[in-house]
Formats: sequence, C-alpha cells, structure tokens
Amino acid sequence: MSGVLAFLVALAVVATAEAGPGRADALAALAAPDVEARRVGAAALAQVGEPDDAPVLVRALRDADAQVRRLAERALWAVWSRSGDATIDHILEIGVAQMREGQIEASVETFSDIIRRRPDFAEGWNKRATAYYLLGDWRRSAADCDEVLKRNPQHFGALSGYGMIWLQLDQPTRALARFEEALAVNPNLDSVQETIDALRALLLRQRRDAI
Repeated sequence: MSGVLAFLVALAVVATAEAGPGRADALAALAAPDVEARRVGAAALAQVGEPDDAPVLVRALRDADAQVRRLAERALWAVWSRSGDATIDHILEIGVAQMREGQIEASVETFSDIIRRRPDFAEGWNKRATAYYLLGDWRRSAADCDEVLKRNPQHFGALSGYGMIWLQLDQPTRALARFEEALAVNPNLDSVQETIDALRALLLRQRRDAI
C-alpha cells in the first residue's frame, strides 16, 4: 500500500469511528501532497477547526486545486465564527438568523450584546458591521470594520465590505485599495476582481477627463 493510500485509509478509519476526521488529522490531511487528502482536510476543518487554524486555511486559499480553495474558504468562515464560548456562538447564530429574516435592527442589538461580552471576538464586530451596512449606516459599519481588522487583519470579508462602504461614500480610490487588500488575502473572490477591474477603468477615465 502506497503512503498516500495508507494515509487516506487511515482518515477513513477515523471518519468511521468519530463521524469525521479530528482536528489534528484534518490539519495533517490539508498539508498532504495528495489532492483528495487536502480536500478531506479542508472539508473537515469546517466542522472541527479552531480560530488558530486560520493561517493554514488562508494559505490553502492558494492551493493548486479549485475545490480545496473553495473548501478552505468555507472552513475559514466557520472557524472565524467560533469564539470558544458556546453561549456566544449561540447568540451569534441568533443574530445571523435575525439578519436573514430581515430583522436588522434586532440583529444590531444581538451583535452589540456579543461585543459587550466578548470584545476580542472579531466576528461579533464583523456581523454588526454587516447589519449597519444593511441599514445604510456607512460610518458605523466602517468603524466596526476597523475593529474587525484590528483583531483579524486577514478577514477578507471585512476588507471587501469596507470597499463596498467606500463605494457608497463615493470614494472609489479608497474602495479600490480595500478591494485589492481583500483579493491579496483571498485571490478567489471573482466578484471582487470584477469590481477592481471596473474601478481601475473608472479611475483611468477620470484621470483622462481631468487632463
């Protein structure tokens, strides 16, 4: 049995015994040369990963395999949403459900409660930034994005969200800078790349018109 095959068999045994690879197994799989192993590892980290695994997942956003990249992005969102406190995580889920149901003002209060309880938890700030954006409160949304990035500088969601805020405030140059930062972290954001291309063309036309 080859080394790669033995590794995959070992993962399958773990999955059968524990309903999925454990965290250490998932991290080992994500570092494996075999693409199927990396897919298993990235998928498993969405379930068992911890915030400390984020740097590994960020690196996986540049994996040669598109599926690994997609799974790594999904896992990043999952680990960013884990505070290490089951109560806080439950409150976060409530706030997300409120946003989904259009109860935006209520979600702001829910996320504010998280921030009061756990100001170090970046995702509480990020979700409130999203809620403020949906309310059209660009300045408060931007202030919360700043708080996210203080705690998690590689949060491409907050970076791209910040770009959207600057667009709303008619600041295309600042928007472009934020979108470029987001893409530097996660090069798989196709819509962000399209927005960057459009902004570069817009700014070029503005410079030409100013001559």
